[in-house]
Amino acid sequence: MIVRSPGARRHLHPGVVAPVALALLVAGLVVSGMIGPSPTAAGDVLDIAYRRAHGVEYVSPGDRLVSEIRLPRGVLAAVVGVALGVVGCVLQAVVRNPLADPGILGGTSGASLGAVLAIVLGAVGPVAGLGVPAGAFIGAAGGFGLSMMLAARPTGLSPLRLVLAGMAVSFLLSALANVVVMRAGDDRKMRSAVFWQMGSVADATWHTLLLPLVLLVPGTVWLMVRARRLDALAFGDDTAMALGMSPSQLRLELLVIAALLTGVCVAVAGGVGFVALVVPHAVRIVVGPIHRRLLPCVAVAGAAFLTWADVAARVVAPPADVPLGVVTALVGAPVFAALLRTGMNGGE
Repeated sequence: MIVRSPGARRHLHPGVVAPVALALLVAGLVVSGMIGPSPTAAGDVLDIAYRRAHGVEYVSPGDRLVSEIRLPRGVLAAVVGVALGVVGCVLQAVVRNPLADPGILGGTSGASLGAVLAIVLGAVGPVAGLGVPAGAFIGAAGGFGLSMMLAARPTGLSPLRLVLAGMAVSFLLSALANVVVMRAGDDRKMRSAVFWQMGSVADATWHTLLLPLVLLVPGTVWLMVRARRLDALAFGDDTAMALGMSPSQLRLELLVIAALLTGVCVAVAGGVGFVALVVPHAVRIVVGPIHRRLLPCVAVAGAAFLTWADVAARVVAPPADVPLGVVTALVGAPVFAALLRTGMNGGE
C-alpha cells in the first residue's frame, strides 16, 4: 500500500515498512543467538528463548551460554538501536537540520567524557551501576547545552550555527575524554576504555539490561507521543506558536530527554555512531516526514540495524570482536553518502 505525503515523492505505508523491519530484527536476534565458538541451530535458539522466558531449567551448558550471554547481547543492541534512531529523528526535527544527531551536536562525546570521568574517578563497586550512567547523562546534557549556548542568537537558533557549534564542542569533548583516558595510568584500563569508546555490547547480561530498559523504553515512548508536536516544530517556531505551543519549552523538554537517552546508550554500549544520523534519513525517504508514521518505523529499523551490526562485529574477525562503532561507521558512511546523492530531505 502506498500513500501520498506532502511532497512529490510517493511513500510506502508504515504498515508495510514496519513489519519488514520487525522481521529483520527477529532474524537478527535469532542469528545473534546462533553464532559463537559453539554454534547453535536456529530452532534451538528459539526453544532456549522460550524456556528462558518461562523460567524452565537449562538442559545443557550450551543452553546457558545462549540464554545468559548471546541473547542479552542481541537484546541490548536492539534496545540501543531503538533509542538512537528515535533520538536522531527527534533532534533533526528540533533543530530543523538533517545533519543533527547526538554525535554532531556534542551529546555522544559529552556522554563519553562523563562516563570516562566516572570510571577513572572511582565509580566502581556498589555505585558503578549508577555512576557511569549518571556521568554519561550529565556529559550528554552538558554537550547539548554548550552547543545550544554557542549557537544561540537574539534572532533565534540557526540550524547551521548549531551544527557548526556542535562539531566544535564534539571535537573538544572528545579530546578531553582522550586526555582523561591517557592519564588513567593503567594500560589495561586505557585499552579497555578506548575499545569501549568505539562501542560494544559484548558485556551485556540480563542484569545490565535492567537500567537501559527502565530508562530507554519510557523515554522513547515519550518522544513518540510528541510526534504531532515535532511536526509543528519542524516547520518552525512560528508554526508551533500558532498551534498554541511554546517552542522553547518543548525544545528544552525534548533535548533533556534526548540527553538522557544518549547518556544511557553511551553508558551501556559506548560510542556507537551513524545510527542516529543514517537510520532516520533512510526511513524518512521510504515512509515520508510525518512523525507519527516515521518514529515507529525508525525505532524498529534502528533496532534491526544495530542488531545486525553487532552480528557483523562478531563474524568479521573471529574469535575477536570488532568494535561496534567501527561496523556502524563502515556501513553508515557509504549509506549516508548515497543518501546525499538521492536527497537528504526525505526525498522531497
